[in-house]
Amino acid sequence: MKWLSSALHVSRLYPILFFSWFAALGEHLFAMGSFSMFGIRLGRQKNCYIRNIARFGVASVAGKLYVIGGGSDRVDPLTGDHDTIFASNEVWSYDPLHRLWAQRAPMLVARAMFACYALDGKIIVAGGFTNCRKSISEAEIYDPEADTWKSLPDLRQAHPSACSGLVFKDKMHVLHKGISTVQILEDGGNYWAVEDYSWLQGPMAMVGGELYVLSNSCIRKQHGENFPDKMVPCASGFQSRIGFGMIGLGDSICLFGGVIGPGPRNQCIKPLSDVDILNVASERPTWRQGSPMTRCRGSIAGCALLKI
Repeated sequence: MKWLSSALHVSRLYPILFFSWFAALGEHLFAMGSFSMFGIRLGRQKNCYIRNIARFGVASVAGKLYVIGGGSDRVDPLTGDHDTIFASNEVWSYDPLHRLWAQRAPMLVARAMFACYALDGKIIVAGGFTNCRKSISEAEIYDPEADTWKSLPDLRQAHPSACSGLVFKDKMHVLHKGISTVQILEDGGNYWAVEDYSWLQGPMAMVGGELYVLSNSCIRKQHGENFPDKMVPCASGFQSRIGFGMIGLGDSICLFGGVIGPGPRNQCIKPLSDVDILNVASERPTWRQGSPMTRCRGSIAGCALLKI
């Protein structure tokens, strides 16, 4: 296996996955709203429509991108009614080499706004909400080779808030918005431990096995229990920027897109195509601008890093 994005350059951005939404793969940047693939060096873009989806999970294993669960964000243009599908169990994979979408085995439980992450060649999902908007504690694991889902032990705690997942120190961690405790999958997936790390709330990215959080316009390195945070340079320009994607690539943290919300001097919402890069491995980390996205701009619904 080789990471397709080993270094970040202004003229050559690694692949990443977001949904407008995006994702980065090799020399290609993927964006989903309508799903598009942009050849960063080649300067051309191709589209393949799937459907309007939101609140989904995204992960990549074995050189493929997986879009999991979630529901439709379609609004009837005549009545203004929202689609009734809030959560589903559908799973789709995208093969970037053959440019093909394929429907995979559905999850055991339909869910939206849940924790989703790849670990050891498999995909783990946990928590979230049902189609009736009820919080759930069920967890399951997907084997892409067998195309099968198996149940995992339920989370110890379910909360009425969206949750997210990440792999920290080779273990799946589940975080709920507004909750200081973290649930960790231990003993090879046999049980969930609950720890109060009091991690900061905000967009997160993993770089070199370290966890970084963007909070109050500052990047902070987060540790486990009883360790102080380490601050990385602040960026006041991010204070009014919301809905962006954030991911770790090589030694850097990358921020993509987002919008500038309305404020005292600005009554409009401005969608952004900006790409900002911070090399956290340097002695004096400083933010720099990367090449902006071309047709993709605005809010990012998810990010994943593909390796092939």
